[in-house]
Amino acid sequence: MLLRQLLTDYPAAEGSFDEMRDEAGETRAHWRTFLDYLSRETPNEMRHRIDNVRRRLRNNGVTYNVYDDASGVHRPWDLNVLPLILPHDEWAGIEAAVTQRATLLNHILLDVYGEQKLLEEGLLPPALIHGNAGFLRPCHDIAHRDGTALHFYAVDLARAPNGQWWVVADRTQAPSGAGYALENRSIISRAFPDLFRDLKVQHLAGFFSTMRDSLAHWGRLCAANQYGDELGLPLREDEPPLIVLLTPGPYNETYYEQTFLAKYLGFPLVEGSDLTVRNGMVWYKTLSGLQRVHVILRRVDDDFCDPLELRTDSVLGVAGLIEAARRGNVLIANSLGSNLLSSGALLGFLPSLCQRLLDEPLKMPSVGTWWCGEPLALEQVIENLDRLIIKPSFPQLQNMPVFGQDLKGEARDAFIASMRAEPQNFVAQDLVQLSQAPVWKSVGQPGLVASAIGLRVYACATPDGYVVMPGGLTRVATGPDARVLTMQRGGGSKDTWVQGVSSTPMLNLRQLAVSNEDLLREDTRMSSRLTENLYWFGRYTERCTAVARLIRTTLDFMLNTQPEHRGKEWPVIQGLCKSFGLIVSDEEEQNQIQSQGQNQGQSQNQAQKADELLSDVEMEEALVLAVMSLELPGPASYLEQLYRIGSQLRERLSLDNWRILSRMVERPDSSTPPSLADATVMLDETITSLMTLAGFATDGMTRDNSWRFLSIGRRIERLQFQCVILQHALEMNTGSNLDWLLDLSDSSVTYRSRYKARPEWVRTLDLLLLDETNPRSVIFQLQGIVKYQEKLAMTYGYCGAKLLTTVMDELSALSPRTDLRCGNPHLIDLLARINLASYEVSEQLGLRFFSYTGNIRGDSMNQEQAA
Repeated sequence: MLLRQLLTDYPAAEGSFDEMRDEAGETRAHWRTFLDYLSRETPNEMRHRIDNVRRRLRNNGVTYNVYDDASGVHRPWDLNVLPLILPHDEWAGIEAAVTQRATLLNHILLDVYGEQKLLEEGLLPPALIHGNAGFLRPCHDIAHRDGTALHFYAVDLARAPNGQWWVVADRTQAPSGAGYALENRSIISRAFPDLFRDLKVQHLAGFFSTMRDSLAHWGRLCAANQYGDELGLPLREDEPPLIVLLTPGPYNETYYEQTFLAKYLGFPLVEGSDLTVRNGMVWYKTLSGLQRVHVILRRVDDDFCDPLELRTDSVLGVAGLIEAARRGNVLIANSLGSNLLSSGALLGFLPSLCQRLLDEPLKMPSVGTWWCGEPLALEQVIENLDRLIIKPSFPQLQNMPVFGQDLKGEARDAFIASMRAEPQNFVAQDLVQLSQAPVWKSVGQPGLVASAIGLRVYACATPDGYVVMPGGLTRVATGPDARVLTMQRGGGSKDTWVQGVSSTPMLNLRQLAVSNEDLLREDTRMSSRLTENLYWFGRYTERCTAVARLIRTTLDFMLNTQPEHRGKEWPVIQGLCKSFGLIVSDEEEQNQIQSQGQNQGQSQNQAQKADELLSDVEMEEALVLAVMSLELPGPASYLEQLYRIGSQLRERLSLDNWRILSRMVERPDSSTPPSLADATVMLDETITSLMTLAGFATDGMTRDNSWRFLSIGRRIERLQFQCVILQHALEMNTGSNLDWLLDLSDSSVTYRSRYKARPEWVRTLDLLLLDETNPRSVIFQLQGIVKYQEKLAMTYGYCGAKLLTTVMDELSALSPRTDLRCGNPHLIDLLARINLASYEVSEQLGLRFFSYTGNIRGDSMNQEQAA
């Protein structure tokens, strides 16, 4: 594609800075290599790159939850294929300014929660601190390791029309986006591998290694407990401290990023319910007992972190967390109360504070900011309202930003009156004319168009100062209002490429010498919540498979067997469908589904009494509905549940696992009612994908306790399914066709290869009940469950194995010659008791492992217990 064609629709920047071209319309030097490369691309090649980027985002499950978006947690992350490129000399200035700003804000945070000399000297108005709900009084005088309270910092930058970078906002509470920046890099560097290498783009991995090493350094200090009164449990020499990432949960908008970072950094991802405070220390609830937590990297807002001393209605935090921090027994990153610094009202005071605290001028100015609590500033703001954006001063004020130029007539007068009534609640900023950068247009004539962008840069603290990520998260205004850069309003993102900057030496605080004691063969940090999710992930994987096979077997039987030849098998198969809820037998429920528009044209005659046979037409309509409907207990609804459980296991699932799971919940966007052919295709694809997912668990997971809980879940679900279908099947006649039963039990190939004859009862029941080599047999499930329970008992004590051993022994004692026959009441009763025992085992596991009770692990505790 010629360069002229590439730039056909690229607009000249009017009143703003263009990242790619200068004022004369010439390409900037650091963009020339990239632009020359694009000009040699054909439209098909570029389309292929874009498709690859979108596919990777979809397959990796990269999402951002927009709360009022119908896509919900399935909304894909918006990533533009073209990066933002910054030259090394320009980045050096940004890096120095961000380092200085992080250092300054850390000093302010230490002073405000310490001696408060800045308030005493009049450099900060008391109203800005004590009027801010972000100022947490319980956190006053908490000591901070190495004088660091701001461990992770992000700053939003925008470029003025003259090319000067300005600070728009400081992110000091629990900055988000660094994980997305890392994900963006992973994807875009693969889209342009040659360019990435040729432009000598700086890597991001070292930044995260530095952050991990720094937190570990401070975690070891917490373990030594130099500040607190309590005697902490000492770490062995070279034993790493326990660092956890505290998440608000799977419905948070950046939950994907949190799981991604937890997996990348190797930190357990925990919710507030996974932690507890005892004896002034924070403990992680694991199956092995309570393990002491030394560092909490939090993504929960300040006031939700401790319901004991902060918000009493919070269910996201840990009661007693502030007391543990007060005693110096845990490091919280960032320190509680750091949200105070995010107020835009502070920006106007930073130049004088920088001179006072660092004895140097502020290297990067903040966008023009006026706090209306100062009378002179209020009048200036009202006079220049049209060119300003008005924001709330404090986080407790839920007002949205207001653009002065949008206010007209009575609305303008009313807004000014509210400002005069409570001026301290308002802060005004210059409306920045955002710079523009190229984005790729794939609709119509391919080429480059422009969009407004801003840059979020990240810094992490180390014992020797701050280190800045060489790049960041470029945010793109793709929503209806290009004046606002926010993901919650439809914004997008870019990768950020910093050229040829010599890497800042990344801190390697300590090289650990690994001994035999440091080698682990089991995961000792499995929480009860994680274990429960693994267990139910196994169950729902098998439940999806079972109902999908039942529907497919039923359809095959119905289509391939003439009505006059169906015999006793057809009532039994229909009875199974009703037992598993695949046929709606409640007319009222069916009418409700129709009123919600879920039946997609199916007949109302589908609602029948449980003991009546449905016609072929009615069965077809009912099963197609069961396949597609999210309201009925069929494959679609079970897959949705499986996806929700999997979402809470993101840090435990491999990328290949997640790709399979994501594809399974993709639903065709069609306004026409699904046909039988559509349902059949979906069934085949679902069963194939589920077998692939099960294969990952069988062949890819380490055989530790996490695998055992998942496997117990799968085997209990399969055991219950097999017991039910065999109970129903035993109601048939001696000469009944058993092909459907073998097919439903995925045992047809084994039977035919062994016997090469028409299925008959003794051989079929032997294969499905007593064959220890058949992974679908009842005895196979029982033996596996008991074996895994006994393995768990070696670590955790008795967990219900005896509940199954009695019925397993009774099953093993069956005589194939006399007991394996249809209509045998003893066999039917035994299957019912096995099924009941499996439910009792499930309940026992829940009480033993999922409702947490446990003892604190550690030498001092063990000594107390022994005494």
